[in-house]
Amino acid sequence: MTAKEIDFLSSREMLGFTLPVMHTKGSNWYVDFYAHDPVSGRMKRKKYMLNKFKTDQKKRMMGSLLIYNITAKLTAGWNPWVNVDKSRQFTEIPIIIGRYRDYVKAMTDKKSMKEKTSIDYLSRVKMLETFIEECKGIKYAYQLDRSFVIDFLDHLMYDRDVSATTRNNYRSWFVSFGTWLMDRKYITENPAIDIRNIAQTEKFRDPLSDGALRRLKEYLYDHNKHFLLACLFEYYTFIRPNELTQIKIGDVSIKDQTVFISSSISKNRKDGLVALNDEILKLMIELKIFEHPSQNYIFGKSLKPGDTRAAYNQLRVEWGKMRTALGFPKEYQFYSLKDTGIRDLANAQGIVVAKEQARHSDISVTNRYIKNQMKVNEETKHFKGSL
Repeated sequence: MTAKEIDFLSSREMLGFTLPVMHTKGSNWYVDFYAHDPVSGRMKRKKYMLNKFKTDQKKRMMGSLLIYNITAKLTAGWNPWVNVDKSRQFTEIPIIIGRYRDYVKAMTDKKSMKEKTSIDYLSRVKMLETFIEECKGIKYAYQLDRSFVIDFLDHLMYDRDVSATTRNNYRSWFVSFGTWLMDRKYITENPAIDIRNIAQTEKFRDPLSDGALRRLKEYLYDHNKHFLLACLFEYYTFIRPNELTQIKIGDVSIKDQTVFISSSISKNRKDGLVALNDEILKLMIELKIFEHPSQNYIFGKSLKPGDTRAAYNQLRVEWGKMRTALGFPKEYQFYSLKDTGIRDLANAQGIVVAKEQARHSDISVTNRYIKNQMKVNEETKHFKGSL
């Protein structure tokens, strides 16, 4: 690459545009330049033809005038690819979030917002920020539309396993956040205003039957062993899906047959250690997981070991494919494997063992996972007592 080309690239990166240049070779005379297109994320060429002017002198004069005017407009912030009326909609999201945090802080300092509300709002925008980072392609304000908000709320429900109440609270917060965005012309419509709350009743998923578990294992062993490994992890270790995609090979101890969950990725912000079932270990060895570098994620792209973790919704997408193939009901969700595993472990080894493996703070939490499957002992019905 020549020094001239390096200078050209540097100017594009620093300014978001190149200075206009007049081209006079051949029969076509024109002025062109490049400017950043926020929709595509790339530098895009803009070209003004000069052939409508009859003489070379006239073409050169008009070309020079164009260069002068375009340069002045570009340096003043003009972008040919952005509609002036919608320019704020192309504000980068990190800038918006920074301004929102400043707004919340200022409102709290002026006693216009309660400190508890401030803490809640900042916590929710942090979760939103994390989700956007995982989405990759979300960069500008205009992308915060209804579909995005629904994806965000689904992520909270299915990947982070928040309660219906928490999901609804996030929805209410986003209505407020959407109003703040509209007031500042970042968006034209509130994307959360017509999204409904969901009923705050029983869990919206069902545990799998023994027969369904067998069908799942047989199907995935033939069609997608790496996703089968993820299902085994969920069923036996109860690691949350969002945590599961952040577990690295080095977090697994073959000697102790355990998995370490760092406080940096766990929902409760505490280090955790769970048992690694024989079935998981056997499949990991079969898939040669331990031949990869220890710093690799167990579930990277395509759910195979790699230095980039799987997308936030990849487990859910793969589950949807399998559920369709096997004709499972919609109540069977990926997180149902955790419900099923807790039920089966509690039945086999007792609820206290299940509580420890699930990293629950209290046994009442574990009970919520199995309450719909509670059964009475048949022998108790026919017990011959002394009374």
